[in-house]
Amino acid sequence: MEPWLNPLYDADGMRAVDAWAIEAMGVPSLELMEAAGRAVAEAVGELAPEGPVRVVCGKGNNAGDGLVAARYLAEAGFETEALLLWPAEELSGDAAANLERFAAEHVDGDLGPRLAGSGAVVDAIFGTGFAGEPRQPALAAIEAIGVCDASVVACDIASGVDASSGEVAGGAIEADITVGFHAAKLGHRVAPGKWHSGELRVAPIGIPDGAPGEPVAGAIDASVLELAPRRGARSTKFSSGQVTVAGGSRGLTGAVQMSSCATIRAGAGYATVAVPADLEAIFEQGQPEVMSVGCPGGDGCLAPASAKLLLRAFERAAAGVLGPGLGRDPGSVELAREVLPAIEAPLVLDADGLNAFAGELGRIAARKAPTVLTPHAGELGRLLGRSSEEVSEHRLVAAREAAAAAGAVVVLKGDDTIVTDGERIAVNVLSAPALATAGTGDVLSGIVAALLARGLEPFAAACAAVIAHARAGRAAATRIGAAESVIATDVIDSIAVGMRPDFQVE
Repeated sequence: MEPWLNPLYDADGMRAVDAWAIEAMGVPSLELMEAAGRAVAEAVGELAPEGPVRVVCGKGNNAGDGLVAARYLAEAGFETEALLLWPAEELSGDAAANLERFAAEHVDGDLGPRLAGSGAVVDAIFGTGFAGEPRQPALAAIEAIGVCDASVVACDIASGVDASSGEVAGGAIEADITVGFHAAKLGHRVAPGKWHSGELRVAPIGIPDGAPGEPVAGAIDASVLELAPRRGARSTKFSSGQVTVAGGSRGLTGAVQMSSCATIRAGAGYATVAVPADLEAIFEQGQPEVMSVGCPGGDGCLAPASAKLLLRAFERAAAGVLGPGLGRDPGSVELAREVLPAIEAPLVLDADGLNAFAGELGRIAARKAPTVLTPHAGELGRLLGRSSEEVSEHRLVAAREAAAAAGAVVVLKGDDTIVTDGERIAVNVLSAPALATAGTGDVLSGIVAALLARGLEPFAAACAAVIAHARAGRAAATRIGAAESVIATDVIDSIAVGMRPDFQVE
């Protein structure tokens, strides 16, 4: 795995790590469970709950973690009850061993009344091995915990969340705190599972370093930004990276301006916009640092007659962007389909450039040069021929499917932005609510193109752009004073600090 990715495990990977620690390194499984339960108890204790702590247990090892937590909480002076959803004789071996150290009661029926007045609830129903839809009695317990007026702390992962994908097929706990054991899992970081995790705290539980095998994914670390080459005394505007941005239409001129301006802020030395000829004056007046090429043929939009001049604008480009503000005029769609395979530079396909290939990812795969797609859920849904809701429910699967079909790197935007080339998976874990405003996607496409032009390979360029974008969003919110007041151009103004790996974002 790339050194600038922090490990994220799936269920199989975490199971293998546990087995290695126990079987190869001789760490007793009960010791791992003891450390896990103690970490959960510490998290509950920090909440200083006013009222009893109820620990709701399933029947696997997660129940054992909960029973250890209950014992520690009771020893610390908290009124604590452990409630079993299945009869005690169904508990797994290590969980049964901990039942001998702390008594628990089987609740056969409505759990709601037993949770009334709780100061805190510990979710110890399912662990990382869970997949699918929760069945009874777990489903009723999840629903009862959801309506009780108490803080919820989850053992390892919120019950009902698939640790390998973040998917939630039925009901799931909405935790205030999740105490992950040993390492973060994909389900902690990818939506919708991310929204069920609350504050994630990863606790060491005694697994030695050096476990064999690779985690399936990684959280993007700001150290990826160190890959971007710096300008030196011999640098020129051409050697610093040339980028061409093609798009724009009447009413959508701002998208191209923001994308091209972001490109320069992200370190490209020379930027050109290829835009409708009858709108070129807008760009000439608005962006003195960016060159423009007016492409005739359309009425306020790019059209098939623009193809020759547009392709000429890409000839010297080290990377490009196609799509910001392109619009959905049939001629513009036809143009995008015509020029895409002919552009020889690495290319970012964004916005209506993506929509031009709805249901036709194979056309993108025909490109010889690298391609990066930067869709949100709706755009990815159109590419795959399904609803945005379906994509949102299966974000990781959808992104990987599109990447494989298009032969491209896919950047599925969101607070949990996923970057994948179909095999490698990276996730942004730096929340940046300020980016939830129009135009920030255009900013991102410009940053990706700049890093491609500066020589980063596509997967690394996309990851670096995503973390720089998030950091710029947070820096803009700090400077402006509120995330809700940030606009896309504020984010552009913060790209410089966002791209500094040594800059500490708040």
